[in-house]
Amino acid sequence: MKRLSLMLKPASSLCNMRCQYCFYCDVSSLRDQSDFGIMTPETRRLILEHTFSQLAPKDSITIAFQGGEPTLAGLDWFEQFTEEVSHLAQPGIQISYALQTNGTLLDDGWLRFLKKYSFLVGLSLDGPREFHDANRLDTAGKGTFHRIMTVKENLDRFQVPYNVLMVLTNSMARHPQQVWNFLVKQKIAYVQFVPCLAPLESEKTPFALTPKRYADFYTQLFDLWYPQVCQGRFRSVKLFDDLLNLLALGEESACGITGKCRGQLIVEADGSVYPCDFYALDEWRLGNLRENTIREVYEAPQMSLFCSRPRELPEECKSCPYNSVCGCGCPRMFREVFHSPQDGFCGHRAFLDSAITRLQGLTRLL
Repeated sequence: MKRLSLMLKPASSLCNMRCQYCFYCDVSSLRDQSDFGIMTPETRRLILEHTFSQLAPKDSITIAFQGGEPTLAGLDWFEQFTEEVSHLAQPGIQISYALQTNGTLLDDGWLRFLKKYSFLVGLSLDGPREFHDANRLDTAGKGTFHRIMTVKENLDRFQVPYNVLMVLTNSMARHPQQVWNFLVKQKIAYVQFVPCLAPLESEKTPFALTPKRYADFYTQLFDLWYPQVCQGRFRSVKLFDDLLNLLALGEESACGITGKCRGQLIVEADGSVYPCDFYALDEWRLGNLRENTIREVYEAPQMSLFCSRPRELPEECKSCPYNSVCGCGCPRMFREVFHSPQDGFCGHRAFLDSAITRLQGLTRLL
């Protein structure tokens, strides 16, 4: 039985917002062609044919849409996509859909569609208004907090399942109590904090996280989260979930959590495939699903080269007591989370020093 996952970018790097820290804008700018526009119907059809021809009954596939802003492809595009899938998929294939979106285009028509096809929505919402509006701006340079909060309320109204994705900037990381209060007040049950990264070819920006801020934020957030869990009031924080899965079950539910790149299938709007959203670069292109089957791109030589590329690690990492549950973490997040070159401080180690005993206690309960 095969379990596949595809991340599609139906609108490439196109976006109707101008977030101050956008990592994909940085990545796409380093390619010969930064933007591929809206995925054409022919490309969509060929991608689906070259994917579902490799699947059989009892296989499963998760199709996630990301961008840029994927909803710019239009609701008709998505309706045609799901219609084509229904014709190509053999009976018995399990299909799951996910959508990562800034939410600005999600009107009632969109919400009915998402509900019908059981989409899991990832809604980009950077916490309290002062943090969100500082960075998540529209094309006129105005904050979008109130618009996105209305979308959140509509997701609740339509009972569309969603989690909230917050980009953890250096500024936001100073205020874990304020962020926690927001989660509680807004009844946000599932949240993922994504470390704000400096550009690939730049050392630092005002927004990028630092290992010290990472440690301070998660240490204090865990202190707020843990008593609630012990009292039976569970709120999903993805990092904590991932660590519990790893410690209790040995499951790596997040790519890079033990330092190994698993290799993903990121499909740009022209059909080009890359092994990681952080490295959707010409040098790592695996092939094109207009011409290749999904098996061919997954087994491309570039995939194994990407996953096994060597890393030069500092001595502190080699002797770290958490090496077996960290392995120096995601290579792309190394300088923001795992190692400060100035003093060797590791944000993840400092957090685990504070939380590991309690995490291990929870694994026994689980």
